[in-house]
Amino acid sequence: MSEEDFSDYESLKTQIAEHDRAYYIEDNPKISDAEYDGLMRRLLEYESLHPEWVTPDSPSQRVGGEALKIFNSVRHTVPMLSLGNVFNTEELTAFYNRMVEACGTRDIEFNCEPKFDGLAITLRYEQGLLKYAATRGDGQTGEDVTAQVKTIRTVPIKLNRPNEGTLPEVIEVRGEALMFKRDFEKLVKFQKEQGVQTFANPRNAAAGSLRQLDPKVTSKRNLRFYAYGLGEFKSSNSKGIFKNQSELLDYFLSLGFNVTEHREVVYGMEGLLGFFETMKEKREALPFDIDGVVYKVNDFSLQEKIGYISKAPRFAIAHKFAAEQMQTKLLDIEVQVGRTGALTPVAKLEPVFVGGVTVQKATLHNEDEIARKNLMIGDTVIVRRAGDVIPEVMESLPELRPADARKFIMPTSCPVCGSAVEKPEGEAVARCTGGLFCAAQVTQSIIHAVSRKALNIDGLGDKHIQKLVSSGKINHLDDLYRLSVSDLNVLGRNAEESKLEVLAPTLHARIQSSKSTTLSRFLFALGIRHVGETTARDLAKHFGDLQSIMTADTSKLIEVPNVGEVMADSIHNFFKEPHNREVIENLLTLGFELKAEEENISINPAIAGHSFVVTGTLESWKRDEISQVIISAGGRISSSVSKKTDYLLIGSEPGDSKLKKAQELGTKILTESEFKALLQKK
Repeated sequence: MSEEDFSDYESLKTQIAEHDRAYYIEDNPKISDAEYDGLMRRLLEYESLHPEWVTPDSPSQRVGGEALKIFNSVRHTVPMLSLGNVFNTEELTAFYNRMVEACGTRDIEFNCEPKFDGLAITLRYEQGLLKYAATRGDGQTGEDVTAQVKTIRTVPIKLNRPNEGTLPEVIEVRGEALMFKRDFEKLVKFQKEQGVQTFANPRNAAAGSLRQLDPKVTSKRNLRFYAYGLGEFKSSNSKGIFKNQSELLDYFLSLGFNVTEHREVVYGMEGLLGFFETMKEKREALPFDIDGVVYKVNDFSLQEKIGYISKAPRFAIAHKFAAEQMQTKLLDIEVQVGRTGALTPVAKLEPVFVGGVTVQKATLHNEDEIARKNLMIGDTVIVRRAGDVIPEVMESLPELRPADARKFIMPTSCPVCGSAVEKPEGEAVARCTGGLFCAAQVTQSIIHAVSRKALNIDGLGDKHIQKLVSSGKINHLDDLYRLSVSDLNVLGRNAEESKLEVLAPTLHARIQSSKSTTLSRFLFALGIRHVGETTARDLAKHFGDLQSIMTADTSKLIEVPNVGEVMADSIHNFFKEPHNREVIENLLTLGFELKAEEENISINPAIAGHSFVVTGTLESWKRDEISQVIISAGGRISSSVSKKTDYLLIGSEPGDSKLKKAQELGTKILTESEFKALLQKK
């Protein structure tokens, strides 16, 4: 080992840490991205040649290791308390008077800070090195998110030596993990491009990113950390370091943490209200979201004197920004039908100016929500709108209810197509059963029907179908098979305009040839709720022909492996709907031939007969590809975890509900690498 090389390696670690601070904390980069990448490459070269040099504080250790299968619990040495809230001047005055009474003086310093809208976490350091990181949880016990937090560049893995010259033996730093607005916008844009569900706001994005089992996913989210509180603290040099909250924040800065620059020490009610108004004015211009401000009695000795209640300190309070809300009339409730058939009640309001815009409509979510809020048509209601949030009816004012107010009743037939409406037991959403007929659902139902795993019409893309529907060429799936070559010319030939890669005659031939397909593909193409590719194959194998499936009652359907009551009801109701039967009969009349099932399955004993649920994004396969791999090996694919599920295969960004359910049921959880190993077993 060359001492010169080792010295250069240590210098690289220091340089990279300094540039991280300049970029992520001071927002003032000193070098270009290319120069930074060059430093990292040199560091990694040294570490590949000398793995014995690598220590936990190396910049290379921020992202690494395998994805976790589950979060472990962490017991907080000092409870992580929440804060009480005030929402107006009267409530703040009451808090201030309590502080004056407890301290015996009106001469009280308050440290004021913005209230971050993120996720509270605690960082434990021992001898200056990060030991672990954990979420607040219930205040006593949180989740271990060390691997994820290490990817946050504003979290020091090794503390700077403070001005006093001695690092504490133990220090727990409490603060907020959050996402800047600009990073949130980039993430949402990326999620939309990938066709995955987007986060509702930066807070949800930060929380979801920290709860990723794979820290590599967290590392791409560019989270930030701001320190504001202290947990356990042990130091031989503890006296005289900090006597109040303001000095504690300065101390955090000296250790290498980011703390808010928007902080101020004030006196009296006038000072508290002045800070509140200042932050309210700055709120929109801040790079991160805040939902209020926090006031703390600054002096630590006074904090101890004032004390705590069970879950919150008495000496601190959060002053929340009020969401803008106004009073108006609920004129009517209309029902909209979504692309999946979901019926959503929408409030038609007397126009009211709230949250900076004139609001005339607001979502009511579902029938149960209307009942819970005790809403009747004709009521005077409170409408809230904060920022860019969709307007929401908060509550009714029954004392102002007119004599002619009437209850809302969810229609039993679809307001768009007249098909029957179903609301399965245990579900909040009512749905139209006319999936093949309903104009509100036609575009999405046809896009699904022609997809690769269904009728597989190559060259007929989403935009083509949208254009055919909007031009009136097709209204239902069977109309697709009545199109002539000249009808398809409406799509054009210019690839830049329509992305059409085949001539109309060729596309027409492909549409017609898709009429020769298997029973399972045809069933899957119908888009019956809860019926995926595997269930379609099971139905085809069990019944053998379409007519038997269409006439089967729920008791017969339940005899099919892995078909439960909910799925059986969905299948039965779909085929019971006359409009759906009409479209199916038309398809058969137009020449559909349903062949015997394809038997090209290469059975793998390790997979065969087992039920799989997939969640998250896999590196090696797209979702439809992994389904085909499992089915081809003799396995089964399901959309939800149940007692019958044998394996949950997880990729990056797995769904929390599926993972939690699998853990509750004791379902075997597989990473992608473990699944590949299973595939290789014979």
